[in-house]
Amino acid sequence: MSRPLAGKTAVITGSGRKAGLGEAIALRLAEDGANIVLSDIGTSRDIATPDNMIGLSSEMDEIVEAIRTKGVSVSAKACDVRNRAEVQALADHAVATHGSLDIWVNNAGIGYIVKPLLDVSEDEWNAVIGVNLTGAFYGVQAAAQRMVAAGRGGRIINIASQAAKSGFPNMQAYTSSKHGLVGLVRSAATELGEHGITVNNVCPNHVTTGLGAWQNEYFAEKQGKTVEQYMKDMAARIPMGRPGLPSDTANAVAFLCQDGAAYITAESMNVSGGEEPH
Repeated sequence: MSRPLAGKTAVITGSGRKAGLGEAIALRLAEDGANIVLSDIGTSRDIATPDNMIGLSSEMDEIVEAIRTKGVSVSAKACDVRNRAEVQALADHAVATHGSLDIWVNNAGIGYIVKPLLDVSEDEWNAVIGVNLTGAFYGVQAAAQRMVAAGRGGRIINIASQAAKSGFPNMQAYTSSKHGLVGLVRSAATELGEHGITVNNVCPNHVTTGLGAWQNEYFAEKQGKTVEQYMKDMAARIPMGRPGLPSDTANAVAFLCQDGAAYITAESMNVSGGEEPH
């Protein structure tokens, strides 16, 4: 079996929920031979990070065991990406534990603070921007510092969204944060290219993870539909005839990590089955 990422180490934030995008990405990169650092917040820190919407340390430990069966080195470290010192410590952990930091995937995100524009509080806005955009900036910075110092290049990938390209009702902070990631990669790529570091976004459309299932129920109710009808209508507007799968996003990330993608940077790659053409 080809192991194109053998000897490399990948950090994936927001990877502590089973059946989530982070878990799928971690498993896919492990299949390609990468050593894996799982990371999630681990425990609720405040009202914006409830236990039922975050990756708990116990769940992260279960994912560690699944990745270990892929024959790679794996570890886990809790990190609140809103805290720059914790993100820096996560990067240091990767180097100290696995010997290098070659791939950094900013996957941590808040997609469950969803409400009409006029009802969004200051704290809710700050929480979403803090995780989805500021947290991604901290990750780009921490990863780039260590990659530049090592002199071997690297891959930095943000999991953005279709919401990085189009607006959606009841998701003002989320959409703003994901649009911000487009500017972040375009700017960071101009500085890091000389070091052989690529910086890109992957922009999936809707994926029914645990969070995605909650969103299905929320928007179906808002539209006065059953979840089944809501999902049928969603599939009908997607040229490929279905919503995204975690594996679709994971495969795109894996491609961007490989040598064949060394000349691709500053991009925001749609993985939407044709739903988002921009």
